[in-house]
Amino acid sequence: MTQTVAIVTGAAGDIGRTIAERLAQDHDVILLVDIDVAAAEKAARALGSADRFVAYGCDVTSETSVAEMAKRAASLGSVKTLVNNAGAARAVSLHDTTPEIWRMDNALNLEAAFLCFRAVEDLLAASKGSVVNIASVNGMNVFGHPAYSAAKAGLLHLTKLVAVEYGKFGIRSNAVAPGTVRTQAWEARAAANPNVFEEARRWYPLQRVVDPADVANAVAFLAGPQAGAITGVCLPVDCGLTAGQAELARTFSQSEHY
Repeated sequence: MTQTVAIVTGAAGDIGRTIAERLAQDHDVILLVDIDVAAAEKAARALGSADRFVAYGCDVTSETSVAEMAKRAASLGSVKTLVNNAGAARAVSLHDTTPEIWRMDNALNLEAAFLCFRAVEDLLAASKGSVVNIASVNGMNVFGHPAYSAAKAGLLHLTKLVAVEYGKFGIRSNAVAPGTVRTQAWEARAAANPNVFEEARRWYPLQRVVDPADVANAVAFLAGPQAGAITGVCLPVDCGLTAGQAELARTFSQSEHY
């Protein structure tokens, strides 16, 4: 019997690694894709055996590199799920955003997802599979990091484009939009500022920030059979942030650059 495969990009990070771990409950093989192959290998070995968790080094902003990644995925079995998780944010304000930062953030946070999907679209059509894009609440409202946010807004539209154009092939396309996620990067901020999570809590109706497992569970749901009639949607996983974002958005819009 052919093995089912899930591809997770940006898999060496906290969110990607947790998504990989969760999808292993529903897939035979997880391809952990990351530009840092050593970090991907470390994550894979922490999760389990090499026959189930396969590390692969790939620059998801490179069409050539992504094409090779798709070949590796196909060699492992039937590609059922693509999770476009790789991403990063740079400049906090528009004033501090250089043209280079704008291009880099769009390449990683938007174009990479396009490249990865196009590279495996035939594989997903064959399996009637699913793509889940990891977007952000920043793509839905104004919360700073403008280049990243614009790219994530584009990613949400790409999600809908895939859903509409490829639905006839049985491919579903959805997005998850996390709020603040308690990753190692945020833990480092907390080490410098012990009140960072307390300061963030006031924006979240659930009085906490998101855990990587919250994101992973949402991805597993959208990629799974229980979401078989769901496509083209964005599921915020944000502890209620976007339900009451107006005050926070005003805070950012009123900030001064000079």
